[in-house]
Amino acid sequence: MKFNVDKCKVMHFGHSNPENSYKMNGTELQVVKEEKDRGVMIADNLKPSVHCTQQYGKTNRMLGLLKRTVVSRNPASLLKMYKTIVRPHVEYCVSIWSPSYKKDKETIERVQHRFTRLFKELRGLYNDRLSELGLWSLEERHNRADLVEVFKIITGQSSVPASTFFDFNSDTRMRGHSLKLLKHHSAQSIRSHFFSERVINRWNRLPSDVATVKSINSFKAGLQRVRGTQFDFFMDE
Repeated sequence: MKFNVDKCKVMHFGHSNPENSYKMNGTELQVVKEEKDRGVMIADNLKPSVHCTQQYGKTNRMLGLLKRTVVSRNPASLLKMYKTIVRPHVEYCVSIWSPSYKKDKETIERVQHRFTRLFKELRGLYNDRLSELGLWSLEERHNRADLVEVFKIITGQSSVPASTFFDFNSDTRMRGHSLKLLKHHSAQSIRSHFFSERVINRWNRLPSDVATVKSINSFKAGLQRVRGTQFDFFMDE
């Protein structure tokens, strides 16, 4: 495989990294603090803030375009356009970059705040507007997407082996379903926010009749039921 040296870059991770310089074909590679990889901005501090800001800007422009060019305020039509051309920008590969810091969550959530304000007839708080439109908050949808990804991995419906991310809890004395995952100790707080760690508590709390279903559609339907009985289940503490 031939590499384009001009497109190859170096990113240093970790406080104790010696930050050596690297060369390819005699050319020293450029050192960067952040870089886009498969549509996701990766920063050298492993925080998703840069990606959140970029996606907020992109979706904000899309909402502005929607507001300027679509005269109708029919909820069904606007919802379909929002779900098709706006929301995917803040949900693409979300298991990789899902925000854990309050400021990043608020940045992303402002996208849907602005959308729900397009409907002048909807009054009340943000959650009331979401309820009227039949929407989940973006934070809830991100946590739901995490659980769906875990289900795919554990049931073999993903190309990623379960052992890559998870260890099953072998303690049979614990209550709940039989697919509970082992929570690892995280020496740094940022590690606890990675997908393989942040999903464990919520996954382990799932009812047995949801976690042990066989099909992805049954699992999603089960998550919908869980939200109906435990409204804050998909919200972070």
